[in-house]
Amino acid sequence: MPVTEPVFAPAKINLTLHVTGQRADGYHLLDSLVMFANVGDRLWVRPAQHMHLRVTGPFAHGVPTDRRNLCWRAAELFGEAVEITLEKNLPHPAGIGGGSSDAAAVIRAMEQLFDRALPGDALTLGADVPVCLTPRAARMQGIGEAVSPVEMPNLQAILINPGVDLPTGAVFGRLHSKDNPAMSALPDPATLWNWLADQRNDLEPPAQAVQPVIKQVLAALETSSARLSRMSGSGATCFGLYDADADTAEIASQLQEKHRGWWIMPTILR
Repeated sequence: MPVTEPVFAPAKINLTLHVTGQRADGYHLLDSLVMFANVGDRLWVRPAQHMHLRVTGPFAHGVPTDRRNLCWRAAELFGEAVEITLEKNLPHPAGIGGGSSDAAAVIRAMEQLFDRALPGDALTLGADVPVCLTPRAARMQGIGEAVSPVEMPNLQAILINPGVDLPTGAVFGRLHSKDNPAMSALPDPATLWNWLADQRNDLEPPAQAVQPVIKQVLAALETSSARLSRMSGSGATCFGLYDADADTAEIASQLQEKHRGWWIMPTILR
C-alpha cells in the first residue's frame, strides 16, 4: 500500500472545562466545549514489517518513540505493523490535546490504510481521544466518552504557551471542589460572547497555583484586545478570542516582541 498523505492533528482547545464530579475509580467527570485550531502536528503512516515511530519537528525533543507514545498504541489496536512519522509542531504537555490528537490522526490513517473501522475503543487511549477523532466543535462529557457535535461560528484566536512544565496530576491534586455545576445550555450565536464569559475552566485556579506565570499569560491576552481569555485544558496553554475583523497575526507579533520566550500562535478555531 502507498504512503498516506499527511494526516493533520489539530490542537484541541477547551473553551470551557467544568469538573462536575469524580467516579469511585478516580476518573473525573467533565463538561467541556471543545474547538479545534488550524495549527497542529502532522503524521505520515505506512505499512511496515515492524512497528517504528520517528519524531521530527520543533517540539520533537522529549517525545517517546516507543509504546509510551499514544500513536504507537493507537496503531496497535489494529493489529498491524506500521511506520509512523510524527512532525511535532505543538508544545507538550500543553493542555491542547497534542498526544490525543496525534493518536486520533493515526486511527484515521489506519482506517484509510486497512479499510476498516477502529476495532477497539478509542477511550482506552485517553479521555481526549474520542473527541479528537472528528476534529470539529463538540461538547465532551463524562470521562470523555460522550461527544456531541455542536454548531459554532469560526473564532479568531491566539494561543500562548509560556513553556513551563505543568503535570496534569499536580493540577487536579490542587482542585478543591470536584463537584461543580455543569455548563449552562449552549447559546445561539447572538449571545455567544456573554455565554462564554459566564462559563469556567475549573482547573485554571489550581494550575495558577502550580505555575503562577499563567496569570501573566492571561494578563497579556487581556491587554491585547481579546474579548475573552482563558486557560485550555489542564494548561499551561491559554487562548484569547477576538472579534472577526481583528488582525490576530499583528497582535501575535506584538505579543511575541514582548514575550520572546513564549510560544505564541494566531489561529482560527472551528
